[in-house]
Amino acid sequence: MTHAMLKGSNVPLEATTVRAVLRWSPGQGVPDVDASALLLGPDGRVRSDEDFVFYNQPRHPAGKVWRLGKKPVAEGLTDTIQTDLAGVESGVGRILLVASADGVTFDRVRSLRILLYDAQAADGEALAYFDVKPETGQETALICGELYRRGEGWKFRALGEGYSNGLQGLATDFGISVDESEAAQQADPADVTQLPPPTAHVQAADRTSSEALTQPQAPLVPPVPEVSRPLPPEQPAGVPAQPAYGYPPQQPAATQPAYGYPQPAARPAYGYPPAPATAAAGAPSGYGFPPPAAVSPDPDFQLPPQGPQFIGR
Repeated sequence: MTHAMLKGSNVPLEATTVRAVLRWSPGQGVPDVDASALLLGPDGRVRSDEDFVFYNQPRHPAGKVWRLGKKPVAEGLTDTIQTDLAGVESGVGRILLVASADGVTFDRVRSLRILLYDAQAADGEALAYFDVKPETGQETALICGELYRRGEGWKFRALGEGYSNGLQGLATDFGISVDESEAAQQADPADVTQLPPPTAHVQAADRTSSEALTQPQAPLVPPVPEVSRPLPPEQPAGVPAQPAYGYPPQQPAATQPAYGYPQPAARPAYGYPPAPATAAAGAPSGYGFPPPAAVSPDPDFQLPPQGPQFIGR
């Protein structure tokens, strides 16, 4: 019977050799997950760095805890830690089962589950499983569960505790001394900026300073004074005459002809006689009217009666 476990629950183990399988669903942007184990003493810390079983140290020196490695299955990918519980040294009270992602948070890992099998039962169903869910999603390492002694036997407890500083931070908390140089070598070389040692940098600076002091100094040449020269007079910017769009160029009012017609002669006022000076000069008269007399009319001049209606009156 397979036990579906909740966080904090535990289950007794009757198997003497247990295979702990981490399983997750791969996909676009899903990080690779690594399984590892830490063997802890009575004080809750490792006895030495050899108690850390991971990808760079896949087998414990005592030979009772080892990493089987990754394997594709129908449900996804797996990474497995196997433990011979009957042969684990008496100084080891707990074995932490850890999942880590290299610099990627677990909110991008889908369907992470830890399953426990009896390694001596071929093709047997899982003894227990626990769906591991990060608390914040920003964890880069998770303690999925632990194998721990209880009397003469062993139990498994589901934990799901996370670390945001990765496998290095988790291992340091339990007493592993992490070599910073090794951590830098494990990092991607493209992400590491190579800088010269500080001492070499200082020595190069001192050597440069001493060479500068021993070299003969060139005589100082006074700078040539600048001479102010007047600017040339500004030239008026000539603006070329621009023709009107689709029309002939403009001409002075005296010479500009009417568009499409010859220049007309002086015209009399419409319906009125021209001025006396114009009439005397022989200019054409107003339309339908005689030119005005040159002298004033006779004051005694009277018009004769006009029409039969004036006769007899």
